[in-house]
Amino acid sequence: MLSTLVCRRAFVPSSFLKATLQTIPKRQQQQVLRQYGRDVKGSGTGWTTRTERTTLRERAMAPPGPNAYAIGKGAVAGGAALGLGALCFYGLGLGSGTSTLENSHLWPEFVKQRIQDTYLYFGGSLAISAASAMAVFRSPRLLSLVSRNGWMSILGTFALMIGSGMVAQSIPYSPGLGAKQLAWATHSAILGAVIAPMCFVGGAILTRAAWYTAGVVGGLSTVAVCAPSDKFLYMGGPLAIGLGVVFASSLASMWLPPTTALGAGIASLSLYGGLLLFSGFLLYDTQKIVKRAEMYPLYAPRPFDPVNSAISIYMDTLNIFIRIVTILAGGGGSRRK
Repeated sequence: MLSTLVCRRAFVPSSFLKATLQTIPKRQQQQVLRQYGRDVKGSGTGWTTRTERTTLRERAMAPPGPNAYAIGKGAVAGGAALGLGALCFYGLGLGSGTSTLENSHLWPEFVKQRIQDTYLYFGGSLAISAASAMAVFRSPRLLSLVSRNGWMSILGTFALMIGSGMVAQSIPYSPGLGAKQLAWATHSAILGAVIAPMCFVGGAILTRAAWYTAGVVGGLSTVAVCAPSDKFLYMGGPLAIGLGVVFASSLASMWLPPTTALGAGIASLSLYGGLLLFSGFLLYDTQKIVKRAEMYPLYAPRPFDPVNSAISIYMDTLNIFIRIVTILAGGGGSRRK
């Protein structure tokens, strides 16, 4: 009877146990003590495991602390320091191998024209998107349409952006105004309409973000030009993997808002990790454009396509701009309290 009682109870008062043990033989006392010790140890282990399990869940779903975005901010700060160091290193000509800037003196005229056309289309994309965003923001009906948060609206927006981009890139290029140029302008206008709700943050923040984006893009482009001509072309595989991670974290943030510790960590990965990722893509795409302009045959069946090249660096720039606006608007944990 005593053994059964001890096994079923994890904690027994010591006075009751001492009085009971005095009424049984010594050998049985040792057996009872061993059984009691094993039961207390087993019960304590299970209780500790349940407590740890509950604690981990509570920590994940608890409100984010003041340092929820500290790792992301530190990663961006480290990336900025690395980029500045690379700019100084390659700008002083300390890298091994010939740089794109040095090779540019030997370019024939058609290579220079290809790169010039690419950046003209890039500038045109920026202008069309800016004009489209302003026009949509001033139209209440269009602004309400692009600001909807339902699943059908989100899926429709993704389908429209991806579909227009695929159509613009699939049409063969021909100089002048044609179907390729119209599809490219339509794609740029759609992207501008999608980012139109960002105008709610105010013109001051958008202006600062535009200047910061210009500084980032200009600095990274200078690094890509001053570095050896194939220095960043090996980054295609790692950048593709990083793109998958950032995309998955962006989707997960729809179900886990940044009001929890886990959601804040995922949002930090999408925001700051995406900023680093698309900065790397800008280095890669810049050198890829130059390499393609150098290596593409002059008398190929199809002419060199500067529109597709411009779309790649335009998408990198747009993603960098969106994340800088989010950080400046306080979405990256930088809002003052």
